[in-house]
Amino acid sequence: MAISDERRKVLQMVEEGKLSPEDGARLLSALGQGEEPEAEPSSAALASDASGRTLRVRVSNVITGKQKVAVNIPLGLVDFGLRFVPSNDKFDAAALRSAIQSGITGRIVEVMDDEKGERVEVFIE
Repeated sequence: MAISDERRKVLQMVEEGKLSPEDGARLLSALGQGEEPEAEPSSAALASDASGRTLRVRVSNVITGKQKVAVNIPLGLVDFGLRFVPSNDKFDAAALRSAIQSGITGRIVEVMDDEKGERVEVFIE
C-alpha cells in the first residue's frame, strides 16, 4: 500500500510536534474522503480506540526523579501509524499492532541508561 505525499507530510508534522495527534487524525481522515472504507479508518478510530486507551512514553532522571519527557499518543493513531512501519529483526510492528488490538495494558518497555542516569518507560493505559 503506497502512502500519498499528503499523508506522509501529515504524519511527519505530527512526529515533529507541529500538529497534535488529534489534528493529524482529522487531516488524515479528510484526505481519506472518497476512498474505500477499508483503506482509511474513521477519525474517531484514529484519535482513540473505543476504550480511550493511550500509549504513554516517559523519560525520567533516576537520580533526581524528575521527568524529562512525557508523551501521550492515542492508541488508535499509534495503530494506524504502525501500518506503515515495516517489521525487521529489531522491531516487529505487526506484533505490536496485534498486542494493541488484543487489549494489552500496563508497562510494555522499561530501559535504563546507567551512563546518563535515565529511565525510559512505555505504557499502554
